[in-house]
Amino acid sequence: MKTARLAILGGKPAIPRDIGFRFWPPISKLDERLALASLRQPMHAWGPHCIALQEEFARWNGNRFCMPTNSGTAALHMGLAACGVTAGDEVITTSLSWTSTATCIIHHNALPVFVDVEWDAMHLDPAKIEAAITRKTRAILPVHYWGVACDMDPILRIARRHKLAVIEDACQAHGALYRGKKVGTLGDVAAFSFNQNKSLCGGEGGVFVTNDKKKFKLGRRVVSFGEMRPAHSGRFYDPAGLGWMYRTSDLPAAFALAQLRKLDENNRRAQANWRRLHEGLAGTPHLIRPYTSKDRPTNGYAYVLRTEKRVADARGASWRALTDAIVEALRAEGLPCNPARWVLPGHTVFQVKDAYGHGSPWTDRHARRGLRYDLTQYPIAQACADSSIWVGVNTHRPPNGARQVDAVIAAIRKVYENLDRLPIRTKP
Repeated sequence: MKTARLAILGGKPAIPRDIGFRFWPPISKLDERLALASLRQPMHAWGPHCIALQEEFARWNGNRFCMPTNSGTAALHMGLAACGVTAGDEVITTSLSWTSTATCIIHHNALPVFVDVEWDAMHLDPAKIEAAITRKTRAILPVHYWGVACDMDPILRIARRHKLAVIEDACQAHGALYRGKKVGTLGDVAAFSFNQNKSLCGGEGGVFVTNDKKKFKLGRRVVSFGEMRPAHSGRFYDPAGLGWMYRTSDLPAAFALAQLRKLDENNRRAQANWRRLHEGLAGTPHLIRPYTSKDRPTNGYAYVLRTEKRVADARGASWRALTDAIVEALRAEGLPCNPARWVLPGHTVFQVKDAYGHGSPWTDRHARRGLRYDLTQYPIAQACADSSIWVGVNTHRPPNGARQVDAVIAAIRKVYENLDRLPIRTKP
């Protein structure tokens, strides 16, 4: 398409108006039937679909214990409690992820210690973990980012060597595999999200999973006001510790249950679309395609583009400015997309080190002094954030099919084959 004029310069968009991009998730009669069944029964708080969801998800993922929650963030917080993390403890995690990966640590009055990522998959770099371990370290929290499993073997070896817990953030990775094993079964505990755009959508929600009975009880402790006894024991509550209101309710559980029963098929279709997109973009000039491998295959959750830095250098522009220009050009071609810029230590709460006022929890007496979040410590994460473009999930996930995916390919190829003509703000 080198001769095609970019839409941002007045040319015809690559994606026709009648493309008919369709929204995730696919809704069927099963979703409607279970939602109506929830509405027509009397237990609308913790009800029968909550119980069915926890039992069926545990079987599907291969876990002994499962607790449905009202968000993936809640499930992550449960993981901290389950692993005995307490005030002033430190948890090592990635510098590149959604905010909940780090804020769940602060929710438990612990402190996140960020480690830079490796370039190819944008995951926590195992080679940099041990340098971040201190006497206060209690856990490692790897994130299976963009629907691809982390390189878990070296992470688990480090954890065993230093007697640290491993909390898997699998919020984007339902069904993702690491050397044939499902994520969420590799560490001590794990969290999944059922947010709108996740591979298993319940509107909102999540699950906390583990194979350890003691850890399950400790994690469940924060779910319902700190109460440990089952709901049928009566309304006299005697909190065993500070708790929140993290359990889900029956209607979103019914929706999630219906989606769970279709998850394998939805993942299969999402992966097929992802592979079609990936193969269609092979050989596109200056495009860095996302990571997948035989041992760590994608679950089809997201497709994230990056661009060679030498393009920006040749234009006298910053990498971030080039990315912004490409996003604008892709949108003009009719492709929904956004920059992906979640460098966690760059968030204000970490830069000012004040979550609860008066510098807490960093100034609390249990906290180690001198913890720094200087962004120069995370050059690879910053490079990933400067260069990453997240293609809208409602363009390549089912119920979209070959026609929509091929249109996405055409738009991306058109822009990348015309990068030399792209309007871009150069460095001052």
